Amino acid sequence: MKANRRRLLRWLLPAAGLVAGTVWVIFSRGGNAQAAKTRSAAAREIPVVGLAARTGELGLFVTGLGTVTAVNTVTVRSRVDGQLINVAYREGEIVREGDLLAEIDPRPFQVQLLSAEGQLAKDEAALKNARLDLERYKSLVDQGLIPRQQIDAQATTVNQDEGAIQSDRAQMESAKLNLTYSRITAPTSGRVGLRLIDPGNIVHASDANGLVVITQLQPIAVVFTIPADRLPAVLTQTRAGRRLAVEAWDRDLKSRLATGSLLAVDNQIDTATGTVRIKALFPNEDLALYPNQFVNARLLVSTLRNVVLVSTAALQRSPQSAFVWVVKPDGTVEMRNVEVQLTEGDDTAVRGGVSAGEVVVVDGVDKLQPGAKVVLSVPGGARKPV
Repeated sequence: MKANRRRLLRWLLPAAGLVAGTVWVIFSRGGNAQAAKTRSAAAREIPVVGLAARTGELGLFVTGLGTVTAVNTVTVRSRVDGQLINVAYREGEIVREGDLLAEIDPRPFQVQLLSAEGQLAKDEAALKNARLDLERYKSLVDQGLIPRQQIDAQATTVNQDEGAIQSDRAQMESAKLNLTYSRITAPTSGRVGLRLIDPGNIVHASDANGLVVITQLQPIAVVFTIPADRLPAVLTQTRAGRRLAVEAWDRDLKSRLATGSLLAVDNQIDTATGTVRIKALFPNEDLALYPNQFVNARLLVSTLRNVVLVSTAALQRSPQSAFVWVVKPDGTVEMRNVEVQLTEGDDTAVRGGVSAGEVVVVDGVDKLQPGAKVVLSVPGGARKPV
């Protein structure tokens, strides 16, 4: 009996091992198949980046290359001749109207003033004496002691002395004015340039170069050109009394430097280029604009209001029309045709096809097909649930 039991165990143990191995293989293959199925489903989900459409405003801009131009540029010159004894400004600094810039030796003009005052006092004394004589001659004429001709001559002398006094006063005022001119002040506010003459030199009112140049920076202007075919839209707005906004951007149109308003439109079109010149005025409070600086000027002609805006990156084109990929609530995408109204920078105004709040694909459109399942992310990489 024991021998039979041992024989039976020899057959049962291998059989049990074979059955256990078979069961393990079956379950292992089933698990791998399920995992493979899960991985396949995940691989079919296409990662995309999306942005929601929104309702807003979009401006219609006309862009032109422009040059920053000072509203006022003043060459400061001396109004009297003399030796320059003091320069009171620092090169490149901002000065205000009335600030002292330079001084010319005032002593010659002080002497002229003293001489004019002395001559005035002398002629006033002569006039006083002539008037007294005139009064005496009148009483003598009444008594018949002197002829009438003598009193007439004395009256003429009084008139001559009065004229001399007026001339003396004019000379005195002229000397005072020259004395004032010996202190040269800023005629306008702005930035002074490099010094053109040093102290110790003799300056003349007829000098062509002057002492220094002042350039007004606040406000400042930008002169730019726009195509002639865009001029009617601009004139329509200006005739209606609207003050059009103008933005000044750097050369790469990446940074806005200042905001101003339209000042004037030139009175003729340049036939050689088919453009018209525009001048805009900027407060320039932060001094971001500098004379002769090249900028891109963007003139806001009109504004579309209450329109549906989508990212320009979402806009795709086919031979028939423009379209966008819209992510539906179930995580699939749908291709919808849209009518483009206006594109300005990163925003595009569209009509039809998309409603505000719907998410459109802005990145990852290359592999999309209608009904494809997507994994949606927002710009910056964060995943957004669908």
